[in-house]
Formats: sequence, C-alpha cells, structure tokens
Amino acid sequence: MVSLPDQFVKTQEAAAMPEPHPALLMFIGARYVEQRVADAVVAAGYTDLTPAMGRVAARLSEDGIRVTELAEQARITKQSASVLVDQLERGAYVERVPDPADARARLVVIAPRGREVQRVARREERAIAREWTRHLGAERMAALQAALSDLREITDPYR
Repeated sequence: MVSLPDQFVKTQEAAAMPEPHPALLMFIGARYVEQRVADAVVAAGYTDLTPAMGRVAARLSEDGIRVTELAEQARITKQSASVLVDQLERGAYVERVPDPADARARLVVIAPRGREVQRVARREERAIAREWTRHLGAERMAALQAALSDLREITDPYR
C-alpha cells in the first residue's frame, strides 16, 4: 500500500467540509417542497403546469408585476419570462392587465384558475410545515423559521 505524504493528507482534510454547507441544506429542503407542491398540483388535475411556470407564478404579487420584474426576480431572461407568462396566460392561470401607473405597460396578475392552484399549493405547504414541526419539534421549527427569516435581510433583495 502506498503511503501519502502528511502534507497531502492534511490539505485534503482541510478541504473537506465535515457537513454540507447550510446553503446546500436549504436548497435540498426547498427542492423537496417544490416537488411535493408540484405533485399535489398535478394530483389536483393541473397537469399543464411545468416547474418553470410554477417558479415564475410563485413570484406574482397581489398588485401584479411587470414581466421585466418577474424575469429579474426569477433570474431568467426577459424572453424566457415572456414565454413562461404566455404559457401561464394560455392556461388561464394569469392575465395581463394595463398598468395603472403607465398606460403603455402591462402587469401580470393571477387569474381565478391561478388562485385555485395557489390554494392547492398553500395546503401542501402547510402539510409539509406540520410534518417538519413533528420531526423537529415546535421550538426547533420556530428557531429555523426565525433564522431563515433573519437571513432574508441579507440574501433577498425582493423581500
């Protein structure tokens, strides 16, 4: 068996993280929720929604939002956002309405069918929160929620 120099072994040990980075752990949890919600939406009969459409729709605000803002928040191109909004509009999940602040601009607003999907998604999100609370306990779940909310102050420019 070949023995490695001590310096090489120490460098390799220092490079290896003992635990996954917190951001990776958050990503894993977020993807889990996203998949569960998508599965619930499909099970409720909304089979024409793609994950990309869902990510864009999740960024809709109550007052509506311009496609350029949606693109920026979703970190996709304006062209990609436009295509996804077109698909959502064809599925009757969103509508484009005149922007009261600028007659030349249009806002994307959630349509009644989109509200139905939103109710399905929120119901599944609440179920996941209950499961996580049972697993972690109420105190640790509250601490997790508080810590993640605090992190938004430095990570979410759209909060």
